[in-house]
Amino acid sequence: MKLHIKNGRLIDPANGIDATHDIYIDNGRVAAIGAAPAGFVADRVIDASHLVVAPGLVDLSARLREPGYEYKATLESEMQAAMQGGVTTLVCPPDTDPVLDEPGLVEMLKHRARGLHQAHVHPLGALTMGLKGKALTEMAELTEAGCIGFAQAEEPIEDTTVLLRALQYARTFDYTVWLRPQDAHIGRGGIAHSGALASRLGLSGVPVMSETIALHTIFELVRATGARVHLCRMSSAAGLELVRAAKKEGLPITCDVGVHHIHMTDADIGFFDSNARVTPPFRSQRDRAAIQAGLADGLIDAICSDHTPVDDDEKLLPFGEASPGATGLELLLSLTLKWAEDQRMPLSAALAKVSCDAARVAGLAGGQLGVGAVADIVLFDPAARWTVAPAALASQGKHTPFIGYELAGRVMATVVAGQLAWERAAR
Repeated sequence: MKLHIKNGRLIDPANGIDATHDIYIDNGRVAAIGAAPAGFVADRVIDASHLVVAPGLVDLSARLREPGYEYKATLESEMQAAMQGGVTTLVCPPDTDPVLDEPGLVEMLKHRARGLHQAHVHPLGALTMGLKGKALTEMAELTEAGCIGFAQAEEPIEDTTVLLRALQYARTFDYTVWLRPQDAHIGRGGIAHSGALASRLGLSGVPVMSETIALHTIFELVRATGARVHLCRMSSAAGLELVRAAKKEGLPITCDVGVHHIHMTDADIGFFDSNARVTPPFRSQRDRAAIQAGLADGLIDAICSDHTPVDDDEKLLPFGEASPGATGLELLLSLTLKWAEDQRMPLSAALAKVSCDAARVAGLAGGQLGVGAVADIVLFDPAARWTVAPAALASQGKHTPFIGYELAGRVMATVVAGQLAWERAAR
């Protein structure tokens, strides 16, 4: 399909573009920006007046729940949610059932995703068999099957020797290991940030030291091996200061933060609102301020949705019994825009955190719209406001702490590999 998107405000952070330009798409790629290529005749012209035209979002943590957890969500429902959220590239953690620790499972997931002709799906392979922290997986075979890195999801490795061996192997073949820093014992089983609020509510706590102790261990192992590590969903001021020192030292590390943690604190638990039960838990106002500052000064490399759909049976329970998780694919853009507005950040700098910067972390070529690039594009109205409500979400997971919030940024169309994958119906 040949597409001509005209009159839009083209924002491409990777290439330093923020101006009104037409963009021309042919054979799945960006053919030209500004003037049409010679002989170009569009099959479809999209008038993007008053809209922003930007690279499709790259999400570094989206659980699609297949295989194994189809009662929580299906690939069809979550890919539709991605399209409505303008997310064209998804990185999937390996904590499915069965775990993504065999090449056949990875190939099946990628085949299913390709058949839907929507977002690009890039699985993370399990770092250890069954995520049990004992035996390493066949990383080379998993990479051949399509994995872009290796992770433990929410399962820490208790035996540090196993993690050392994993990083040594990853360094040998230049793989990236994705780790969420959490101690295997301290705070395990906790459900809220350790602090005055958790004490008043009688909730078991997850102290900040659970994150910082794990970071100290990871950094020592990175120093010893030289392996590249991506730190998933940082949550604390103390942890971010350790990351800052490690980056200054020159260690090959990157980090991201979940989009909910940019805005929420432990106070948002309110009267035991199970929609606010997430992992890692929302922390203090000081921690949230450090996250916002770390994004602004470039310490935090990317923002992810941490999309974790949970069904009603597991969420509509007392806070301590409810499953952690929140839907995020359809909120990623709007919550990123809200952060930019609150912090008076340029729109281009904010979009970089969910496009080219996220793609760089994942080692992917997406997140940019230079001539010749794959045409993954989101068109959105930055001024249009919408109310977050279960009925407004395509995801099978309807639970988020932002229910009832009015947010700016309405996705109007999503283009994937040059095909118009989704378009909002005219009213």
